[in-house]
Amino acid sequence: MSKLKLKRRCPKEEFPSLDRNYTCMARVLDLNMYTRQFNRATESGVIFDDVIRPGLEDLGTSTGPLSAGCLAGDAQSYILFCDFFERVIEAYHSYKVLGHVTQKSDFNYDNLKGGDDFDQAYAVSCEVSASRCIEDFCFPTHCSRGERRQLHTLAKKALDQLSEELPGKLYSMDELNQETEDKGLILDAPPISLMKIGVTRDWPDARALWMSENGSLAVWVNMEDHLKLVSSRSDANLQEAFASICINLVKLEAIYNKLRHPFIWKPHLGWVVSSPAEVGTGLKAIVTIRLIHLPEHKHLDTILDRLRLRMEADNSDGLYKISNQQTIGLTEVEFTQLVVDGVKLLIRIEKRLEDKAGIDDLVPAQK
Repeated sequence: MSKLKLKRRCPKEEFPSLDRNYTCMARVLDLNMYTRQFNRATESGVIFDDVIRPGLEDLGTSTGPLSAGCLAGDAQSYILFCDFFERVIEAYHSYKVLGHVTQKSDFNYDNLKGGDDFDQAYAVSCEVSASRCIEDFCFPTHCSRGERRQLHTLAKKALDQLSEELPGKLYSMDELNQETEDKGLILDAPPISLMKIGVTRDWPDARALWMSENGSLAVWVNMEDHLKLVSSRSDANLQEAFASICINLVKLEAIYNKLRHPFIWKPHLGWVVSSPAEVGTGLKAIVTIRLIHLPEHKHLDTILDRLRLRMEADNSDGLYKISNQQTIGLTEVEFTQLVVDGVKLLIRIEKRLEDKAGIDDLVPAQK
């Protein structure tokens, strides 16, 4: 039996073109780093070119939101290619990974102050999501069909147990299309965002969506990560959405532990998922708000940077999604608190601008 051997030239000849590449990967990658990683491979066969390929397929834009431009193929990728990933994490999160600093989690949603009292004239909706990957399985960019199907089987067992307390149903992509066709929600082809990062092989094999009967929670299986929990609300009650994620994430963690397939946790990184843009907590808290004047203000970028928030235009005119920029270095409660406090301040600033008043006294200090 012959041994697999990739036919590659030397690192200098294989080094990728990074012209007009606006990702964090391109910021930190040079020939010296590429050479150091070149001949390394994880036990499951992930090589460095696999890690950086998403950023070579999707270059990002100079004006759009910053992207990591890389994905881990398995948990060992973060160890084997640590000097690369730690620099990407620092560039994306403005957080330096230190081996002696242990990440902390806080799922006590009662510690969150506010989030249920946004001005409804401005706050339209909200969403909280949290991603997790499972120990001893490759991540979606690298997993085999067999692994993906086993992950689906595990998810079904776990979600069946969750359904005993929160009734819900697991849908395959075909079943989902049949159920939601009348609402115009059809996933007969994979989303372009997933195609760009290379996680749509064998679509829709072993991909699924679990939805609670009361609509409070959805769980995606085998998409960007092994699991992604999402709680959305049309009343912008971020406190309730966050509580739903905390309660059910803790329950699912206990179920997976009982099944002897725990979520991946590393002390210095926190919860480990495919993208270095989401390690730490894996949590995103998003509030969609109506803004007319602030998006045009000269101090907008400064305000968002100091609040540690990201703002992206929604599909509708005048609507913007406000979310936490980082996911590592603080707890789940602390990141969500940043969003709560930040959204309230942005609404105050918008009201000032409506009245054509100054906002200098509202420009925050660095969080």
